Amino acid sequence: MSAPLPNAAEPGVPPGPEISRIARPLRLSEEVSGELQRRIARGDLKPGDRLPTEKTLGEVFGVSRAVIREAVARLKADGLIETRQGSGAFVVEAPKTINLHFWKGAGSELDELRDIFELRAMVEGSVAELAAQRRTRSDLRAMASHLKVMDEAIGNGVDGSEADDNFHIAMARATNNAYVSRLVEFLGRHFSDSRRLSWQGTPSELAGPQKSQSEHRALFDAISLGDAEAARRRALDHLRGTAERLGIKLALDLDRDTPTPLKKPSARLPRRIR
Repeated sequence: MSAPLPNAAEPGVPPGPEISRIARPLRLSEEVSGELQRRIARGDLKPGDRLPTEKTLGEVFGVSRAVIREAVARLKADGLIETRQGSGAFVVEAPKTINLHFWKGAGSELDELRDIFELRAMVEGSVAELAAQRRTRSDLRAMASHLKVMDEAIGNGVDGSEADDNFHIAMARATNNAYVSRLVEFLGRHFSDSRRLSWQGTPSELAGPQKSQSEHRALFDAISLGDAEAARRRALDHLRGTAERLGIKLALDLDRDTPTPLKKPSARLPRRIR
C-alpha cells in the first residue's frame, strides 16, 4: 500500500523486486503505519512536521478514519510521533524508545529481508560457536527432538517452521547464558517469518525444507562434536543457503575468514601497546 502524502516528495528510486509469497496479510492499519514509518525514516516527514489530518490521510490511503486512528496510535506507541491537544500529531524530534520492527512477509521488502538475514548471520553464527563449547547432553536432546519434528513435517508435507524456531532457541539455550537465550528467543520469534519462507510450498515442492534440514543436521553435528569453528561455519552456511533459495545473495564480508587487505600502518606502534 503506497499513496503520496500532500506535499511529500517521492524518492527517485525505482521499486525493487517483490517477494511473491507472504506469511500473512497485513491489517490496513499496519500497512498505513508501515508506510508512514518509511516516510519518516527517509525524511519525507521530518522531525517536528505535523501529520495531515485524519480526514486527509483517510482520503490519501483510501481507508476509514478509524484505520488512520489505529495507525497513528501504533506510531505513537512506538515513540515516532506525539499528539498535542488541539494541534494534531507531529513527528518527534528524537524517538523516546527503540523498537525493532521486522519484515512480515508483505510488499517489495527484499532489501529489508536481506538485512534480516545479515542480522541473523551475526547473531546465530556466534550463538552456534558458543553452544558448541558449552552444550550439555540435555541441550543436545532438546535440539535433536526439534530436528525430529522437522523431519516429520517434511515427511507429511506440512509447515515445520515452529520446530525450526524451537531448534534455534534450543541452540541459544545451549550457550548456558541466560541473556543470550532471552535475546535469541525474542529475536527468534520476530525471525519466524523469514524462516517460514523456507517451508512454504506444496508437498511436491519440498526441496527447500529438505536442504534446510540437511544444513540443520550439519550444524547439530558440529555442536554435538564440540567443534566451535565448524558450528559457526555451518550456521553461516545454513543462512546463506536459505537466503540463496529465496533469491538473496548475502555479502561475503559476513564471514570473518574472508581475506581483507590490511592497510599499512603509518607509524610503529608504541612499545607499551604492542
